[in-house]
Amino acid sequence: MCLALFGCSTARPPLKTAKNVDLEHFMGSWYIIAAIPVFIEKEAYNGIETYSLRSDGTIDTVYTFNKGSFDGPEKRYNPRGFVVDDGDNSTWKMQFIWPFKAEYLITYVSADYEQTLISRNKRDYFWMMARTPEISDEDYQKLIEMIKEQGYDLSKIRKFPQE
Repeated sequence: MCLALFGCSTARPPLKTAKNVDLEHFMGSWYIIAAIPVFIEKEAYNGIETYSLRSDGTIDTVYTFNKGSFDGPEKRYNPRGFVVDDGDNSTWKMQFIWPFKAEYLITYVSADYEQTLISRNKRDYFWMMARTPEISDEDYQKLIEMIKEQGYDLSKIRKFPQE
């Protein structure tokens, strides 16, 4: 009866997002280090996501990668970002196709804005990104531990080759 009224007892609590994300510092290019990828990214190499803040407060996004190999055809996507929280700037919606907007949570950004984690409450996708194409093994493990603590299935992670 409880399950019927309140849903499954294994429901996960909402993820905690980063506090006080400075949008100006967050803008720019980020290399995809690892992810639980969406279908378009399953064979992505050299993934880079670049953000630009528009005067209306939305965020132009350019996501590029080579499909299948370092020399594969370049793919480019241009979703629009919308900050939807009440002041921390860490809860966004990304719109690839109008009118649909996907959840995009900045759950971690380093103090120097060199590394970030983008997550979703469904724990279906995440992106580990950095300002450089490689990070130290120590930093990678620290970020993987954060993803594990968020409740993600680590067996689904794909490291993105960067050249």
